[in-house]
Order: sequence, then structure tokens, then C-alpha cells
Amino acid sequence: MFSKNKKTSTGGAQMQPVEKSSPPSIISSDLRIVGDLSSDGEIQIDGAIDGDIRTQVLLVGETADIKGEIVADSVVVHGTISGQIKSRSVILAKTAHVVGDILHEDLKIETGAFLEGHCKRMAEKKEAREDKTNVLDKDDINKRLGVNDRESPLGTAESKGSAQGIPPKAAATS
Repeated sequence: MFSKNKKTSTGGAQMQPVEKSSPPSIISSDLRIVGDLSSDGEIQIDGAIDGDIRTQVLLVGETADIKGEIVADSVVVHGTISGQIKSRSVILAKTAHVVGDILHEDLKIETGAFLEGHCKRMAEKKEAREDKTNVLDKDDINKRLGVNDRESPLGTAESKGSAQGIPPKAAATS
């Protein structure tokens, strides 16, 4: 137990260095910042910010007053925000006062929170965000327009050419 020979019992596995997470940056209640904030970690705001904020995690304290756009992975609001919030996870506590739109994947609003703006859920998966192109042929377009083939603006080669940006005479000869 207290011998001079210290044996390490790692079992053959190598120890990997642990990444140290930095402590949150704190903006105290007596501090006012005019300008944008950017961080790869966590920011806790209890003061006033006039500018945009980009961070991983944002905690807005009860005394905080933010005027600007917020882009973060996670946002917890206890104070006042005037501006748009774009975040995967948004929590509005009962003391929150938000005037602006919220784009989110997960949203929690506690009873008593104030929100004036639109809430829009963003797609969670990349595949869901990709636009899908619908291909319509002449018949589909005519059905949507409610016309038959004789009246169709797409019924002749001239109108087909002009619809594609080709002059009518060039489309008729091609």
C-alpha cells in the first residue's frame, strides 16, 4: 500500500487526455456591452447587450436585457430579449420576456413567460431540409390552369420555345 514501487493498473489501455471545458463567460448585471458577442462555449448574461450573440450555450439571467439576434445551440431565457432567436433548444422560463421570432427544434415555454412573435420549428434532419423538385409535364400544367390542349399556352412549339426563353421562331425551327 505504501511501497516505493507505484504500479499503475491501466490494464494495457492508454489514457487519453481529457478536454477541459472552459468555464462560462459571465456578463454581470452592472455591465453594458454595445457590440456583437461570439463564443465557442457558454455565455451567461445578467447585464445589457446591444448586439448579436453567437454561442453554443446561452443563459439569459433575470436582470439581462438583450437587443439583437441570438444564434446558439441551446438558449435558456429568464430575462428580456428583443430580437430573433435561432436555436435547437429554447426554454422560456416564467420570468422571460421575448419580443421577436423564435426558430427552434425544441421549444419549452413555462407558464407566465411573455412571448410576442412567431415560433417556427426548424427541420431536425438534413434530409428533411433539402428541397424536393416537382417535375410537371404539359398535361399537369394544363390541369392546374384549367384549360384544354387547344387553348393551352403550352400546346404549340412557339409557346413552348418562348416559355423556355427561346424566341418563338427559333423554337419552331429547331
